[in-house]
Amino acid sequence: FESLPPAHYKETMNTILMWMQQSETKLSMPQVAIAEYEIMEQRLREFKALQSSLQEQQKGLSYLSSTVEELSRKAPAEVSQSYRSEVDVVLGRWKKLSAQLAEHSQKLEERLTKLQRFQNDTRTLKKWMAEVDVFLKEEWPALGDSEALEKQLEQC
Repeated sequence: FESLPPAHYKETMNTILMWMQQSETKLSMPQVAIAEYEIMEQRLREFKALQSSLQEQQKGLSYLSSTVEELSRKAPAEVSQSYRSEVDVVLGRWKKLSAQLAEHSQKLEERLTKLQRFQNDTRTLKKWMAEVDVFLKEEWPALGDSEALEKQLEQC
């Protein structure tokens, strides 16, 4: 019995595996080009919540690692190796998931910044185009009025 992990070990392992599966599913959603700032912000909030959840699950992962270390001292080598392999697989998935989450968050933050800049530039351009449109629709000065023609040339 000393070579078997406590019941809490299996519960924690199942909880972490289920959490990782759900998180991997969320992260595997296709990254489509979204041009709506609000949708992108919502996606970023989801990533931030996932990162927060990742931090909360870290305690369980630490528990699994320490339990396996403890079992390694008490259990026969083949049993110990079996549990160590199981935890190593989980740690590998965990690292990959963590890196993927950080990368997706960073890319989305960069895209949000670019989109915000683009939207600001677009608003400025539209405002300028409206001003140019008003200017072009103004009445042209008479050909003999050189002062008015010079003023309009400066405006152009």
